Amino acid sequence: MKASDLFVQCLEAEGIEYIFGVPGEENADFMMSLEKSDKIRFILTRHEQGASFMAEIYGRLTGNPAGCLGTLGPGATNLITGVADSNMDRAPMLVLTGQGASTRLHKESHQVMDVVEMFSPVTKWATTVWHPDTIPEIVRKAVRVARTEKPGATLIELPEDVAEEDTNAKPLDPRRFRRPVPADKIVDQAFELIKKAKRPLILAGNGAIRKRASKQLRLFCEKTGIGVINTFMAKGCVDMDADYCLFTIGLQAKDVVACAIDAADLVITLGYDMVEYHPRLWNSRDDKEIIHIDFWPAEIDENYHPGTEVVGDLAHALWMLNERVDAYGGELPHDVAQQRAVRRDMIAEFERHKDDDTEGSIRPQKVLWDCRQIMGPHDILLSDVGAHKMWIARQYQCHEPNTCLVPNGFCSMGFALPGAIAASLVYPDRRILAICGDAGFMMNVQEMETAKRLGVNPVVMVWEDKAYGLIAWKQTNQFGRHTDLAFNSPDWHALGQAFGWHSHYVSRSRDLTDTLETAFAESGPSLVVVPIDYRENMLLTERLGNIVCPI
Repeated sequence: MKASDLFVQCLEAEGIEYIFGVPGEENADFMMSLEKSDKIRFILTRHEQGASFMAEIYGRLTGNPAGCLGTLGPGATNLITGVADSNMDRAPMLVLTGQGASTRLHKESHQVMDVVEMFSPVTKWATTVWHPDTIPEIVRKAVRVARTEKPGATLIELPEDVAEEDTNAKPLDPRRFRRPVPADKIVDQAFELIKKAKRPLILAGNGAIRKRASKQLRLFCEKTGIGVINTFMAKGCVDMDADYCLFTIGLQAKDVVACAIDAADLVITLGYDMVEYHPRLWNSRDDKEIIHIDFWPAEIDENYHPGTEVVGDLAHALWMLNERVDAYGGELPHDVAQQRAVRRDMIAEFERHKDDDTEGSIRPQKVLWDCRQIMGPHDILLSDVGAHKMWIARQYQCHEPNTCLVPNGFCSMGFALPGAIAASLVYPDRRILAICGDAGFMMNVQEMETAKRLGVNPVVMVWEDKAYGLIAWKQTNQFGRHTDLAFNSPDWHALGQAFGWHSHYVSRSRDLTDTLETAFAESGPSLVVVPIDYRENMLLTERLGNIVCPI
């Protein structure tokens, strides 16, 4: 058979369901082969970056990779931002790029560049298919590496002449393996530390929402009463309504939640990636006793030097701890009074502006309170990157894992609109809400056409401030002023109309809930624009600067 046919058959054998992308001349054979597949759906996007963000969200929601496709040269370079975002945020992804004929790759040639070398820093593995008989091994390895903890992106480059060659090779059957589990001795050591601690605390990272870990974590907290703080990407690892949920940490300024870490005599980190929230922000004096529980050993850092490392499958490690709690039988002597005070104070923060009745602009706190009220436990909110991301991280809490998707490793703008399209494909019966700044939304605005063409039903909310608000916030914090960061908005109604979207503009806070309900009831995608009151940014900074931790 033709090599491109074999390539598609190998992807089918791996259970690949979607490939998002923009084809080109150099992957024409692959596209002809893909068109014959009744197992893989190709989603034509309007830009390769949108394709890579769609594949990222599919991977984050399912735990399995989707493909994102581009041709050589500019097609490949357009993919790279979303690929880097996926890799640093631990989402499995398969990157598929075309390439010029292998007979011209050794010399100066039209659109030819070293794609594999360029992608090596932002993927777990990247390679070129030089011979068609190697396709089964390469595809099997690429998918396995992408899925293996910690998940990420892998790249396969297929030169155009190799794609059209003949081969007698056959797809390899996927074989799953069980991840290594921690040794009993080290789990015993960790449990002894937990028993002795007076104020233990759990800091849950991105790994805590994957592979049954959330279930075991909730059981552990119900048995022990130990409080959980989550990073941005670990939202929903425990239910926001649970007494032991202490909500989200991650603002660079000290927040109420940080008081719980200050008071802790033992910090148990679960699936924690320091790309999200660096240890210098919570262990600057290097005086915390730390138990590191993760799929990988701890990253080396002067502020993160755990005395005990429980390395192996995270869910299994928590199960082993739960077994020890049950066998112990006694009540653990933990003082959770201070953690309860933190939870109480954060709930008051969430409710601070829930009854606002303003016109002209709306406070972020009010917007997110209303969003939480109309979104069900399994509905999905996606945050783009900007000042709104910081408010979402702080104010919007979750009942279930993967119901608030925040890019917080690579942190690329332009993420939420294409991501909402992918989420709508994965979960067509759930409410999908993307929240973007007016800057980030315009970075991939062309995917409005993709959403309309596919007939998906996300609601995309744009917070309008006509500026790069997060940069203004940070510059003002540092210098007392900010540079020129302002720009103009489009005619939002005309923009929505041009792409066939429903559109709404909400300038009165009391109208927001009804408008969102209307948008979710509409057939097809809907745009909701909210003029946002970002005066709250500096007001929050001032209040956080005056925090006195409860004792």
